[in-house]
Amino acid sequence: MAESEFLKLTEDWSGYHSTKGQVNEAALAKALNLITNRDRVPPYRHKAMMEEAITTSDFPYLFGQIIDRQLLANYRAWVPDWRSYIRVAPNGIPDFNTVRREKLLGGDQVLAEVAEKGEYLASKPINCRYTYNLKKYGRQFDISWESLVNDSLGAFADIPQRMATAAIRSEARFVTGLYAAAGGHNTSLYGATIMDCGQALTNTGTLALTIANLEATLQLMAAQTDPNGEPISVRGVHLVVGPALEFTARSIITSGLKMYVDSGAAAGVPYPTTNIVPQLGIQLHVDPFIPIVDTTHGTTGWYLFADPAQGAAIEVGFLRGYESPEIVMKASDKVLVGGAAVSPFSGDFATDNIMYRVRHVFGGTQMDPRFTYYQSGA
Repeated sequence: MAESEFLKLTEDWSGYHSTKGQVNEAALAKALNLITNRDRVPPYRHKAMMEEAITTSDFPYLFGQIIDRQLLANYRAWVPDWRSYIRVAPNGIPDFNTVRREKLLGGDQVLAEVAEKGEYLASKPINCRYTYNLKKYGRQFDISWESLVNDSLGAFADIPQRMATAAIRSEARFVTGLYAAAGGHNTSLYGATIMDCGQALTNTGTLALTIANLEATLQLMAAQTDPNGEPISVRGVHLVVGPALEFTARSIITSGLKMYVDSGAAAGVPYPTTNIVPQLGIQLHVDPFIPIVDTTHGTTGWYLFADPAQGAAIEVGFLRGYESPEIVMKASDKVLVGGAAVSPFSGDFATDNIMYRVRHVFGGTQMDPRFTYYQSGA
């Protein structure tokens, strides 16, 4: 499908209505029991009961509620790993207008000496701005009327899970694209020389993932300064790797000892043998989308992020009131001879398909590059 067609598809919601409504909890439980055949009635009787229920006016809304609740349960069962090292906009984003994040620097640098009867000088503030917009993402799910009649349970059993999986993958893929790119790092966040708030800094290198290189990169992050040259003591506490580096990373952050190989005939040099990395509380995150997004260094590259509470390298926001995926159902465009409306479970006029859509709204942007570091490993 062409991109323009997909955008039109996700924006056009005509003929759809929410699956949420004012329903009686007892009726909802009764519908769920019927769909799952909790009473274990014989198949022929269950089929007849389902066909009878489908023709009622309230069953489509009850079924929509069931799918919606199962979707949210599946969506919330897996807390996305990226939320530990990426800032999520507090209180949600109110609309689709441009989101602006202002950063005001200055006034916190070392105090200047004031001579006797001297003037107290004001510091010059530095203002930085980051912006982004929310976007809609979605997909249509079709169920044939024949599937509904032939296999009432099997036709619907995995719909909520598939919708939840699609939403989770969409979020995760979007976030990965904010720090990774086909050539390695995203150049909007990383660079040998990258500008932020008028200051040039470095937050990328080529080191492979080893204990020594991890220690060196942590020191580089800790040495970052603000635009006034003041130290900010960034602590890289989140290590993000692709699946290929998972075991290497785990061995580094869990090993209690370091081993050194002595070479040559010179006198031995004493080395510390304790691996202090586990004492730093570094959390490991394995992002399966890194090698998919980064087709150059996806198997060797690794990232460090500060805790979002200290500083945000990236922010992701969700539309307020729509933080979770939303499901809508398409009303049938058929009418009985005589003009009477039919149930949505009768499907559409052209194909008899029963249609649902899932919609998710989110966006994000790169922010302060001082709070992250990238090593390509090559």
